[in-house]
Amino acid sequence: MSTEALQVSRRDQVAWVTLNRPQKANALNGALWSALGQTFRELAADASVRACVLTGAGKHFCAGIDFSLLAEIGALRQESCPGRQREQLFLKIQQLQQAFTEIERCPKPVLAAVHGSCVGAGLDLVAACDFVYATPDAQFQIKEIDLAIAADIGSLQRLLHLMPQGRVRELAYSAEPFSGVEAERWGLVNRLLADPDALYAAAEAQARKLAEKSPLAMHSTKEALVFSRDHSVPEGLQHIALRNAALLFSEDLDRALEALQQQRPPQFRD
Repeated sequence: MSTEALQVSRRDQVAWVTLNRPQKANALNGALWSALGQTFRELAADASVRACVLTGAGKHFCAGIDFSLLAEIGALRQESCPGRQREQLFLKIQQLQQAFTEIERCPKPVLAAVHGSCVGAGLDLVAACDFVYATPDAQFQIKEIDLAIAADIGSLQRLLHLMPQGRVRELAYSAEPFSGVEAERWGLVNRLLADPDALYAAAEAQARKLAEKSPLAMHSTKEALVFSRDHSVPEGLQHIALRNAALLFSEDLDRALEALQQQRPPQFRD
């Protein structure tokens, strides 16, 4: 799964996915963007992976979209047929969206560990994760309006479920940066850590705790949370009832109950 621009490493049952273009502040070019989607599809299918941490090499998490990818998208204007030009652009946007949606669809919990800049597409990326740890001096920004475009990869859709709507509107309209401290106060960041070393240590500790949970229960819980975000309460209840009717009576349940009776931590197989 590793490429030059995206490094994937394993620490027991935890996968670390690292944006690896530090000389470009981990700006997302076409190869890195594609690798992210492919990597999380593969992690989703790897039963031996129980949790994931997403971070960036160097001083920054992600400076957003790389100008080379913007140029690639701009080249679509060379199509002489207006209809085909617009269809190609529509399909390209959907392709970019899908790469980040693979993070949200991955049945394993994905923790984003953010330091430095997290701008534009970088914030889209974080919004698709399950939760976020950050340093106080991390800098977030919905940057797209300053490029005369509307953000279209997921931040406008997902942040509304994480932060107050009025705050998201203000940040999207103004493109004003906000710190890790503000991000925590507004609900985007779950926990602040003093510096990158503390950030990675906390991310490692939390990911290892999550990796000890029942894989079946974790997968069902994440799926239910994402489904319920996008549906009514009755629909969400129906969904989890069907899911648990299919999976509740499992080996994992037996192991959890046995461990509880014996007052020891349970161990679950992949």
